[in-house]
Amino acid sequence: MTQPTAPVFELRVALTSRDYERLVKFYCDGLGIEPAAIWNNDGGKAMMLNMGSATLELFDERQAEVIDELEAGKRVSGQVRFALQVPDLHAAMERLLANGATLVHPPVKTPWGDTNVRLQDPDGMQITLFQTEQTN
Repeated sequence: MTQPTAPVFELRVALTSRDYERLVKFYCDGLGIEPAAIWNNDGGKAMMLNMGSATLELFDERQAEVIDELEAGKRVSGQVRFALQVPDLHAAMERLLANGATLVHPPVKTPWGDTNVRLQDPDGMQITLFQTEQTN
C-alpha cells in the first residue's frame, strides 16, 4: 500500500533586510544557529537556517488582540509574528537582547502553562519565544 503524499512538505519564511549582516548576526548568534546553507547569487546574499519543525498559525484580528494582550499588554504585532519554542527561555532571551533585540514585554505565564516573552528583531519583526511547561 502506498502512503498518501502530504500536501505540504515544509514551511519556509523568507525575511528581506536592508541590513543583511545585522539580521544574520541577530538570528545566528542570538539563537545559536549555524547556517544550513549559504548562497551568493549575482552579488546577492542569502542563507537558510533550520529552526526545527514549522507550523503556520492563522489568526483573526480578535485572536491576535488576545495573544498580544497576554504577551505584550496591548495590540502591538503586525500581520506576521514569529513564535519560536526554545529549551531555555531566559537564556535565549538574553542572547537575542545581546544581539540587537528589543524587549517588547517581559516573560509571562500563559493560561495554558507556557512561559512566553515578546521581543522585536532589529528590523521590527515581532518574535515570541516560548518555553513549554514540560521544559520549564
